[in-house]
Amino acid sequence: MAITLSSGFEMPIIGLGVWRMEGKEIKDLLFNAIKIGYRHFDCAADYKNEAEVGEALAEAFQTGLVKREDLFITTKASFRLTLMFLPNPYLWNSDHGHVVEACKDSLKKLRLDYLDLYLVHFPIATRHTGVGATGSALEEDGVLDIDTTVSLETTWHAMEDLVSMGLVRSIGISNYDIFLTRDCLAYAKVKPAVNQIETHPYFQRESLVKFCQKHGVCVTAHTPLGGAAANAEWFGSVSCLDDPVLKGLSKKYNKTTAQIVLRWGIQRNTVIIPKSSKLERLEENFKVFDFALTKDDMDLIKTIDRSYRTNQPAKFWGINLYA
Repeated sequence: MAITLSSGFEMPIIGLGVWRMEGKEIKDLLFNAIKIGYRHFDCAADYKNEAEVGEALAEAFQTGLVKREDLFITTKASFRLTLMFLPNPYLWNSDHGHVVEACKDSLKKLRLDYLDLYLVHFPIATRHTGVGATGSALEEDGVLDIDTTVSLETTWHAMEDLVSMGLVRSIGISNYDIFLTRDCLAYAKVKPAVNQIETHPYFQRESLVKFCQKHGVCVTAHTPLGGAAANAEWFGSVSCLDDPVLKGLSKKYNKTTAQIVLRWGIQRNTVIIPKSSKLERLEENFKVFDFALTKDDMDLIKTIDRSYRTNQPAKFWGINLYA
């Protein structure tokens, strides 16, 4: 099952996120996922594991496990790379070299000739720390060192160049709200194909989802299960998987609570990219195409929205970018 993007390419509606994966675990994870049926993998420069993912993909291609053209590979430009590459604002007219360098750096690590989707990771420009360096640029007071001389429009036009160069097939945005998405649509020559955002039953963001879909921007749900154990550990957040309404639906459909939540995401016509390193979870998360939630149950899930964000980078950056 796939969604056709505004770029004309098809994006599998379920993928696997590789955040916090490392070492040998990545190869086993990708090989198992491919065997299960996953064809969409979500990466990022900031995850610091693109080289390991690339090594696993190369072996999968070489052994005939899967063909490159059968996979959909997304990676995200670190906002330290893509949004702050211009030391002087006038360079935006003639030199977007660091965007190209950042993309080529990811391609080299992933051992790919092209990316299916390349995203701007965060809508914020900070001090440039060098291509390949993904550490947060903090000021002496521990607050993110924001660069106010680089516009998101400048960044987007550099992203568009990647399409014309054949390095990427589709480009998109991530963590953009309605206002920023609207602005991007206004200045874009190449429409953003995707907006990847946190959304789950406790953070449904119906207005943003509907706005994007109305204007041909596919929504990908990162943290589609509400972060579960990972975000509870990092941010102290509460998971929607413990919600009594969702547990009740789990019993009704004889499915796990996670499967109910993922199916809800699919029926919203959003792409979902759950993360798991456990084989049984990989299999479970993929088994969401043999049932459908009724309209009444979809409406029931609407009632448990808490407008509750679980992913809070302010913990690392010393500033709430969503304020």
